[in-house]
Amino acid sequence: MELTPSSIWIVASAALVLFMTPGLAFFYGGLVKAKSVISMIMMSFGSIALIGVLWILYGYMIYTGAGGDGVYFDGAAVLIPGFAGNPFAGFGLTAEGIDLIDVAFGSTFAIITVALISGAIADRAKFGSWLLFAGIWATLSYFPVAGWVWGGGWIQSWTIGDYAVIDLAGGTAVHINAGAAALALALVLGKRIGFQKGIHQPHNVPFVVLGASILWFGWFGFNTGLSGDQEGLGLSFLNTIGAPAAAVLGWLIVEKLKDGKATSVGAASGAVAGLVAITPSAGNLTPGWALILGLIAGAVAALAIELKWKLGYDDSLDVVGIHLVAGLIGTIFLGFAATDAGLFYTGDLSQLVLQTVSALAVAVYSFVIALVVGFAIEKTIGFRVKNEDEIAGVDTVVHGEKGYALAE
Repeated sequence: MELTPSSIWIVASAALVLFMTPGLAFFYGGLVKAKSVISMIMMSFGSIALIGVLWILYGYMIYTGAGGDGVYFDGAAVLIPGFAGNPFAGFGLTAEGIDLIDVAFGSTFAIITVALISGAIADRAKFGSWLLFAGIWATLSYFPVAGWVWGGGWIQSWTIGDYAVIDLAGGTAVHINAGAAALALALVLGKRIGFQKGIHQPHNVPFVVLGASILWFGWFGFNTGLSGDQEGLGLSFLNTIGAPAAAVLGWLIVEKLKDGKATSVGAASGAVAGLVAITPSAGNLTPGWALILGLIAGAVAALAIELKWKLGYDDSLDVVGIHLVAGLIGTIFLGFAATDAGLFYTGDLSQLVLQTVSALAVAVYSFVIALVVGFAIEKTIGFRVKNEDEIAGVDTVVHGEKGYALAE
C-alpha cells in the first residue's frame, strides 16, 4: 500500500507523543527531591516498557472492540458491546485487517496516560508494586475507557439529537482518567513523612522547565495526529500554542497575587495545565476561545493545587490539580464554546450535558478501579516503602542508584 501524507504525519505524531513520556520523566524528576529522581524517572520508563507490551498483546483489542454489534476480528465476540473488546481476539495482533499505524499511535497515548499517575505517589512507592498497578489499571481502566471515547464505545456513540461528545485527544480518556486514578492512589499510599506545605522544594528546576518544554513539543503530535484536513490541522496546531501560552499567564498572575512571586516552576506547570485543557478541544474552539480556556485553566489549576493542603491528601506532584481539574475544565468548556455546538452558539444545553456526563462518568469509574486495585496491592505485597526507606531515599533503596554521584 502506498504511503500517504496523512499516514506519514500520524507516524511522526506517534513519535512526538512517545517523546512526551521521557519529557514527563524530566518534569516529574525535577520536581522531586534529589534522592527520588531515579525512582520518578523509572516509573515513566517502566510505563513505556510495560504498557507498550500490553497494548500490543491485548490492549488494542480491548480498545478497538468497544463498540458496534458485538462481533470483531474473525468472529471473536466483544465481551461487553459499548464497553470493552475481547482481549483474546487476535491476541498479539494476529487477526487480519488491523491498522498497525493506528495501533502504534494508540500505544503512545496509553503509555503517557499511565505514566501521568505516578506523580501522585512520588517519594514513597515501590517500583514493582507500581508496575503491577500500572498493568492492572491499564487493563481495567485505560484500555476500555479509550474504547469508550475513540473505539466506538458508549461515549463515542452517545448522541442527543445532532450533538455528540467531543474529545479530540483525551480530555476524558487521558487526563480525567489519570487524574482520578492519581487521587485514588494518593489516598491509598497516604501522606509522606512530614507532610505539610513547603515539605520540599524541586531539586532541579531546569529539569522541570526542560520536561515541560518537551511535553509541549510532543503535544503537537498529541493534538494534531489525526487532523483530517489542512484547516483542522492549522486550528489544532495554533490552539496548542495559544491555550498553554495563556495558561502560563493565568497561573503566574494567580501565583504573584497569592505568593508574591511568579516562578519558573509555576510557568512550566501553567503550560502543562493549558495543554491538558486544550487536549479535548483543540479542533473545536476558535483561537479566541482557546485563549480564554487557557487563561481559566491556568488560573484555576494554580488554585486547585492548594486543595491537597486543605483536604489532606498527598498528591506529591499535583496530578489532581493539573490533570484532573484542567481536564474537567477543558472537557466541559466545550459544552459552552464548541463551534456550532456549544451553548454560546446554539442556546442548546445538549453539548454541555454530553460533555459533563461523560467527564464525570470517566472520573468515577477510574477512581473506583484505581482505589480497589491500589488497596488490594497495598494489603498484599505492599505499595509504599518503609518509613526508614523513604527517609533514606527511594533511589538507593529501590534501584541501588543515585541521581548525582558527586566527587568527594
